[in-house]
Amino acid sequence: MTCVDAWVWWLIVAVGLCIPLVMTAMPELGMLAVGAGGGALVAALGGGLVAQVVVFAVLSTALILVVRPMARRMRAERPELATGVDALKGRQAVVVERVDGSGGRVKIGGEIWSARAMEADDAYEPGRRVDVVAIDGATAVVM
Repeated sequence: MTCVDAWVWWLIVAVGLCIPLVMTAMPELGMLAVGAGGGALVAALGGGLVAQVVVFAVLSTALILVVRPMARRMRAERPELATGVDALKGRQAVVVERVDGSGGRVKIGGEIWSARAMEADDAYEPGRRVDVVAIDGATAVVM
Protein backbone atom coordinates (compact mmCIF):
# COMPACT_ATOMS: atom_id res chain seq x y z
CA MET A 1 0.00 0.00 0.00
CA THR A 2 1.48 3.35 -1.00
CA CYS A 3 1.07 6.68 0.80
CA VAL A 4 -1.55 7.82 -1.70
CA ASP A 5 -3.55 4.68 -1.10
CA ALA A 6 -3.30 5.12 2.67
CA TRP A 7 -4.71 8.65 2.74
CA VAL A 8 -7.59 7.58 0.50
CA TRP A 9 -8.40 4.74 2.88
CA TRP A 10 -8.32 7.11 5.85
CA LEU A 11 -10.75 9.44 4.05
CA ILE A 12 -13.05 6.50 3.31
CA VAL A 13 -12.99 5.63 7.02
CA ALA A 14 -13.75 9.27 7.93
CA VAL A 15 -16.71 9.44 5.54
CA GLY A 16 -17.82 5.99 6.69
CA LEU A 17 -17.94 7.31 10.28
CA CYS A 18 -19.86 10.43 9.25
CA ILE A 19 -22.74 8.41 7.79
CA PRO A 20 -23.80 6.76 11.08
CA LEU A 21 -23.03 10.08 12.84
CA VAL A 22 -25.78 11.74 10.82
CA MET A 23 -28.17 8.81 11.26
CA THR A 24 -27.66 8.29 15.02
CA ALA A 25 -26.52 11.75 16.21
CA MET A 26 -23.68 10.20 18.21
CA PRO A 27 -21.03 12.93 18.38
CA GLU A 28 -18.32 10.42 19.27
CA LEU A 29 -18.46 9.12 15.71
CA GLY A 30 -17.73 12.62 14.45
CA MET A 31 -14.72 12.83 16.74
CA LEU A 32 -13.46 9.51 15.39
CA ALA A 33 -14.03 10.84 11.86
CA VAL A 34 -11.85 13.88 12.66
CA GLY A 35 -9.19 11.48 13.96
CA ALA A 36 -9.39 9.55 10.68
CA GLY A 37 -8.98 12.85 8.85
CA GLY A 38 -5.82 13.46 10.88
CA GLY A 39 -4.59 10.02 9.87
CA ALA A 40 -5.29 10.89 6.22
CA LEU A 41 -3.29 14.11 6.57
CA VAL A 42 -0.30 12.26 8.05
CA ALA A 43 -0.51 9.69 5.24
CA ALA A 44 -0.70 12.43 2.61
CA LEU A 45 2.40 14.06 4.11
CA GLY A 46 4.26 10.74 3.83
CA GLY A 47 4.04 9.51 7.41
CA GLY A 48 4.25 5.78 8.06
CA LEU A 49 1.41 3.54 9.16
CA VAL A 50 2.43 3.73 12.83
CA ALA A 51 2.40 7.54 12.74
CA GLN A 52 -1.01 7.51 11.04
CA VAL A 53 -2.51 5.21 13.66
CA VAL A 54 -0.93 7.19 16.52
CA VAL A 55 -2.34 10.49 15.16
CA PHE A 56 -5.76 8.88 14.70
CA ALA A 57 -5.75 7.47 18.25
CA VAL A 58 -4.40 10.61 19.96
CA LEU A 59 -6.65 13.03 18.06
CA SER A 60 -9.79 10.92 18.55
CA THR A 61 -9.08 10.32 22.23
CA ALA A 62 -8.29 13.98 22.88
CA LEU A 63 -11.50 15.10 21.22
CA ILE A 64 -13.60 12.58 23.14
CA LEU A 65 -11.94 13.50 26.47
CA VAL A 66 -12.20 17.28 25.95
CA VAL A 67 -15.26 17.96 23.80
CA ARG A 68 -17.64 15.39 25.22
CA PRO A 69 -17.59 16.68 28.84
CA MET A 70 -17.95 20.26 27.57
CA ALA A 71 -20.99 19.26 25.50
CA ARG A 72 -22.54 17.48 28.48
CA ARG A 73 -22.05 20.56 30.66
CA MET A 74 -23.61 22.81 28.06
CA ARG A 75 -26.57 20.47 27.69
CA ALA A 76 -27.07 20.28 31.47
CA GLU A 77 -26.84 24.07 31.91
CA ARG A 78 -29.37 24.83 29.17
CA PRO A 79 -32.53 26.26 30.70
CA GLU A 80 -35.71 24.35 30.06
CA LEU A 81 -38.16 25.98 27.72
CA ALA A 82 -41.45 26.52 29.51
CA THR A 83 -44.53 25.84 27.40
CA GLY A 84 -48.27 25.93 27.90
CA VAL A 85 -49.51 27.18 31.25
CA ASP A 86 -46.00 26.84 32.73
CA ALA A 87 -44.90 29.66 30.41
CA LEU A 88 -47.48 31.97 32.01
CA LYS A 89 -46.05 31.72 35.53
CA GLY A 90 -44.03 34.80 36.38
CA ARG A 91 -45.53 36.92 33.59
CA GLN A 92 -47.28 40.20 34.14
CA ALA A 93 -50.99 40.60 33.57
CA VAL A 94 -53.30 43.60 33.40
CA VAL A 95 -56.49 43.51 35.46
CA VAL A 96 -59.55 43.81 33.19
CA GLU A 97 -62.26 43.19 35.81
CA ARG A 98 -61.70 43.65 39.55
CA VAL A 99 -59.73 40.69 40.93
CA ASP A 100 -60.15 39.56 44.51
CA GLY A 101 -60.03 36.29 46.43
CA SER A 102 -63.19 35.01 44.73
CA GLY A 103 -62.49 35.92 41.10
CA GLY A 104 -62.04 38.46 38.35
CA ARG A 105 -60.41 38.73 34.92
CA VAL A 106 -56.91 39.59 33.70
CA LYS A 107 -55.25 39.95 30.32
CA ILE A 108 -52.10 37.86 29.90
CA GLY A 109 -50.25 38.25 26.62
CA GLY A 110 -53.34 39.29 24.70
CA GLU A 111 -55.64 36.64 26.18
CA ILE A 112 -58.32 37.16 28.82
CA TRP A 113 -58.08 34.76 31.75
CA SER A 114 -60.23 34.27 34.78
CA ALA A 115 -58.19 35.15 37.83
CA ARG A 116 -58.20 35.29 41.59
CA ALA A 117 -55.94 36.97 44.10
CA MET A 118 -53.41 34.80 45.87
CA GLU A 119 -54.42 36.25 49.24
CA ALA A 120 -58.17 36.15 49.88
CA ASP A 121 -58.28 39.68 51.31
CA ASP A 122 -56.31 41.32 48.43
CA ALA A 123 -58.13 43.14 45.63
CA TYR A 124 -56.84 44.65 42.37
CA GLU A 125 -58.69 47.24 40.30
CA PRO A 126 -58.88 47.39 36.46
CA GLY A 127 -55.74 48.72 34.78
CA ARG A 128 -53.38 47.54 37.53
CA ARG A 129 -50.45 45.31 36.61
CA VAL A 130 -50.17 42.09 38.58
CA ASP A 131 -47.84 39.09 38.52
CA VAL A 132 -49.06 35.61 37.63
CA VAL A 133 -47.97 33.35 40.47
CA ALA A 134 -49.62 30.10 39.36
CA ILE A 135 -52.27 28.63 37.10
CA ASP A 136 -54.99 26.70 38.90
CA GLY A 137 -57.01 24.88 36.24
CA ALA A 138 -58.17 27.72 33.96
CA THR A 139 -57.68 30.41 36.60
CA ALA A 140 -54.62 32.59 36.96
CA VAL A 141 -53.56 33.15 40.55
CA VAL A 142 -52.15 36.67 40.77
CA MET A 143 -50.57 39.07 43.24
